[in-house]
Amino acid sequence: MQTFSRIAAAVPRVWLADVDKNQSEILSLMHEAAGRGVQLLVFPPDALTGATCGSLFRQELLRERREAAAEEIRQEAARLGIRVFLDGRDGPVEGIAIRREARAEEVTGYRFLRANLAAESKGMVLLYCSSGYGESTQDGVYAGSALIFRDGRLLAENPRFRRSSTLLVADLGAEGTPVAPYVPQTGSRSPFVADDPDERALRCEEVFAIQTTALCARLEHIRCRTALVGISGGLDSTLALLVCCAAFDALGIPRENIHAVTMPGFGTSGRTHGNAWQLMEKLGTTPREIPIAEAVSGHFKDIGQDPSLRDVTFENAQARERTQILMDLSNRLGGIVVGTGDLSEIALGWCTYNGDHMSMYNVNGGVPKTLMQTIVSWAAQGPFSAVGDVLRDIVATPISPELTPTDAEGNIHQKTEDIIGPYELHDFFLYHLVRHGRRPAAILTRAKDAFAGIYGEEEIKKWLKTFLKRFFSQQFKRSCSADGPKVGSVSLSPRGAWTMPSDASAALWLSDLD
Repeated sequence: MQTFSRIAAAVPRVWLADVDKNQSEILSLMHEAAGRGVQLLVFPPDALTGATCGSLFRQELLRERREAAAEEIRQEAARLGIRVFLDGRDGPVEGIAIRREARAEEVTGYRFLRANLAAESKGMVLLYCSSGYGESTQDGVYAGSALIFRDGRLLAENPRFRRSSTLLVADLGAEGTPVAPYVPQTGSRSPFVADDPDERALRCEEVFAIQTTALCARLEHIRCRTALVGISGGLDSTLALLVCCAAFDALGIPRENIHAVTMPGFGTSGRTHGNAWQLMEKLGTTPREIPIAEAVSGHFKDIGQDPSLRDVTFENAQARERTQILMDLSNRLGGIVVGTGDLSEIALGWCTYNGDHMSMYNVNGGVPKTLMQTIVSWAAQGPFSAVGDVLRDIVATPISPELTPTDAEGNIHQKTEDIIGPYELHDFFLYHLVRHGRRPAAILTRAKDAFAGIYGEEEIKKWLKTFLKRFFSQQFKRSCSADGPKVGSVSLSPRGAWTMPSDASAALWLSDLD
């Protein structure tokens, strides 16, 4: 029986489908481990290709090169006298449990995983490692977790969200530290936002790290050093801009390479316009203002639209004009358009098809509106306290697409929650429908208890019906949504997280409320 006194988990940076680069990184980590006296070394699954190659795994060329590289690595491991876990051919190790996952991180998921692994390691050694930086950020972020436990105690743990390879080494004779069980904390009224202030801050930090890491990886994958964001002075575009700033800082790219574009139209208020400019300038981006009223008016003339009609054409033409500007600017500047739409809007279809619905990468697509408000408030007193006053005013501004003219005093006339209902209700409905698959009657009962004294039963039922009608009828927009990271247990990505026909009927769900 082979025994080990020093073991390690390696999380290499991944280059998707580039076996030669990955092999070189793996060999480098192997040599480092051997030099440090490691006897057992574990890599994440599919370390030679990346775990997110999808249909490329069926390509003969990739399979052949992977097998040849794996054999070369095994031969080098034998020469170094180190046992390596690289693929499915590796046999069991007595007394040591090996866990290897291609796991996209999500909010609270890591703390839950950590506690579960600690409990599972009772009476044994448990070594865990998961896929890391360089995996596809199409639908999730791979944080590169590595942990080593012995008999319920943590021997070693690596820092996550690293853009470089890591090697986690542990001596099996070490004492280790106990790990407390994870007790999830969620507010009954706001399931996406924790009641406990410390837990809430941790979630905000985690979500922001996921968003930032995702954008970093996407920019590096496509070798891009320029981003464009449409800035309205509202909540969604604010968070997207903060993520861009954090990502560019992490990559060592000047913030001047972030082109922040504000595009005032018929409904832009003085408050949001002023906040947009303050944010763009104080964050050190390259600000630009392109008014859209003249271009949209010309378009109305081209298509025969009466500009006095405040209908869907009046509103959507503005959203599509803004998207056209951003897309064309991105071509001219060699950058990507970073999307701003959030999970709540995606659920309701509260976006203009091929307008704000579309981008080249959407960092907010996994963040519901209630959590977004919390994150921007957290940023105002944390990493972006220098613009805290502006951020706090943005959080306090009524949510609006600002597509219809302001009132006589220049104030916001069109308020989203007056039209489609309160976001705190819609996020509650979304969580219970998608996360738990609960029937509408049960969701109504839970909402009545959670929002007692705030909304009456008939009002909750009214907005729940609105949610269901929109959720079903707007699936066609989700079916072709932009790439973006999942951050929590609820995702509406059409690439696996939420697969639903665009033609599905809401009748059965609506009848449950009658």
